[in-house]
Amino acid sequence: MTGETDLSPARLRHARFAIAAVFCAHGAVTGSFATRIPWIQDHAQLSAGTLGLALAFPALGAALMMPLAGRINHRLGARAALRVLLALWTLSLLLPSLAPNLVTLCFALFVFGATAGMADVAMNALGVETENRLKRSIMSSLHGMWSVGALIGSAAGTLAAHTGADARLHHLIAALALTAAGLVAVRGVLDLRTDTDAEAPPHFALPPKSALFIGAIGFCAVFAEGASMDWSAVYLRDVLGTDAGLAAASTTAFALTMALARLSGDKVVDRFGAVRTVRAGGVLATAGGLLLVTVRHPAAALAGFGLIGLGIAVVVPLAFAAAARSGPAPAQAIAGVATITYTSGLIAPSAIGAVADATSLVVSFGLVTLLAFALILGATVLRQRPVTAGSAAADRDEPAALRP
Repeated sequence: MTGETDLSPARLRHARFAIAAVFCAHGAVTGSFATRIPWIQDHAQLSAGTLGLALAFPALGAALMMPLAGRINHRLGARAALRVLLALWTLSLLLPSLAPNLVTLCFALFVFGATAGMADVAMNALGVETENRLKRSIMSSLHGMWSVGALIGSAAGTLAAHTGADARLHHLIAALALTAAGLVAVRGVLDLRTDTDAEAPPHFALPPKSALFIGAIGFCAVFAEGASMDWSAVYLRDVLGTDAGLAAASTTAFALTMALARLSGDKVVDRFGAVRTVRAGGVLATAGGLLLVTVRHPAAALAGFGLIGLGIAVVVPLAFAAAARSGPAPAQAIAGVATITYTSGLIAPSAIGAVADATSLVVSFGLVTLLAFALILGATVLRQRPVTAGSAAADRDEPAALRP
């Protein structure tokens, strides 16, 4: 990558804060949308089953359109591509609440997911490039800022729902505010461009081989995350017989554990390296899963979900970082890993439900425990080396913490 020549420590710190603000804005859109799903369901007159069908379309749109992000990044440059794609994502928040029926909602959610995925690839690619130049880990805290944004968006959406505000008005205000905030934040990110003699990536391409094993690690982590987020409350209520309040608290506790672990994860990665960090996280997540399936007590379940959240929190950020260093086309590799992880997030909730219907919810979380154990075995795939000078100025420019 080439681009601006002012890479002083002050400029790099400013770029780091700017890309962190971008991650926060991206997460706030997700939080703003999620809290108004009941309003959207009522507005489009959908049953629970048809709503479930519609909610599959964001992941479908993301998986199909993320490969385009590499092409856009190559043509426009990192900053301009992020400016366009982030604005499309924040403005797409308007679409779902405007949909009057199932067909229009599915289309709106497809666009919503497509813009989310492309902006996700662009900001992660630029985040990795910023990390390379800082020579220390920042990806975990960037994803932590995404979680902070999601919590902020959720809080604002909860307040809007509590006051009975029309979701169309709420999302109009949120979309305009987040678009403005995103455009301001993008002004501070690094202005990087692909070398002019580099071949443009294809419009659509399968994930490169280098991304497949890295994506598999991300798949395990996202599966455990999706299962815990969507089923933790049900687990406490149905398996352990707790009241609704304590059951709901398990989901909140899991989300907060993920956010806090990501915000503080960079120091751990800098100290121990990516492979050791993910391996230790796999141990924690496996221990949490074993608590869930062997000790039938609410306190053990809360501790178990907390350990799972703590163990998997930094896996996806480190998978994106490793993907970017795995080949000559960082955005394409990140798109490949992101496609695999989005697919995991799509199938995890339904897979847990299917296994629970056939056996029990305890067995379902036994599957989660096995995937957590796979993180211990597969962590070494994150030991990647850049293969070109353009990605990270060769191995000497890779942060020491990312050379386990």
